[in-house]
Amino acid sequence: MKAARFVYSCPVTLSDALASLQGAEAVAKPMAGSQSLGPMLNLRLARPPAVVDVSRVAEMRQVERRGDRLRVGAAVTHAEIEDGVHELLRGHPMQHVAQRIAYRAVRNRGTLGGSLAHADPAADWVVVCAGLDARIEIAGPQQAVRHESVQQFMAGTYTTSLQEGELIVAVDVPAFSADSRFGYYKFCRKTGEFAEASCVAWFDPASRTARIVLGAIDATPRSLTALAHACAKTGRSAVTAASIRSAVAHALPEKDDVERHLYETAVTRCLDQALNGASLAAEPSFERKASEIAP
Repeated sequence: MKAARFVYSCPVTLSDALASLQGAEAVAKPMAGSQSLGPMLNLRLARPPAVVDVSRVAEMRQVERRGDRLRVGAAVTHAEIEDGVHELLRGHPMQHVAQRIAYRAVRNRGTLGGSLAHADPAADWVVVCAGLDARIEIAGPQQAVRHESVQQFMAGTYTTSLQEGELIVAVDVPAFSADSRFGYYKFCRKTGEFAEASCVAWFDPASRTARIVLGAIDATPRSLTALAHACAKTGRSAVTAASIRSAVAHALPEKDDVERHLYETAVTRCLDQALNGASLAAEPSFERKASEIAP
């Protein structure tokens, strides 16, 4: 099937992009990598009268350091993060996360901001940005700018606080120090699928930050605050089967025992990366490790 007729524009400045979104006679739809909107257009599940392609907006393609934070443009692609095209992201945990998003063809086109705007709870950037305590920079009419956390931004599955005429311009994340510790683990039945369960952990003594966040839960990401604080205080000794089981049960009371066991295993492997230095890249497949998650 082909998309219904729409007016297409491809601005190269943020002001022009916002003007195009606000100048349409009816609701215009912004598009970046088109990995979500494209199929919806072709299936005619979305029929906007106008599409504004923001993939070439210069202000949304930059990566810059601001103090101890990095401002990553929303139109930066997964592949550009993976390949370290921007020097400031080389060696950053985001580079390791990007390597495991879907397939290379998707990573070549998909963008950081587009993934967050789509707000699929199983998406990698949703849980990772929540775990990193990222701030989302949003621009709207008259270029008014506001900043929101992932929890504020994501109201629910495929639902965000974005209003008509607004764009995600950039995502503000911490620049990691040598003392920072990070872990990310997700279960996928096969390469390229969305996660069955995911977990991100971030510990930074310099900023006194300790976060463990669960993703792929059909809702906004959920934090394991007590477990994170215990890990920050006592280190590896806080990571026991009992403590993880209790934390997951408290965070996911609606899940059954089998589902919770999957999340418990994701937390265990995530913390193994963060606290024990296990490789971020060497993620075992779902099939190879099925025996480890059997109840």
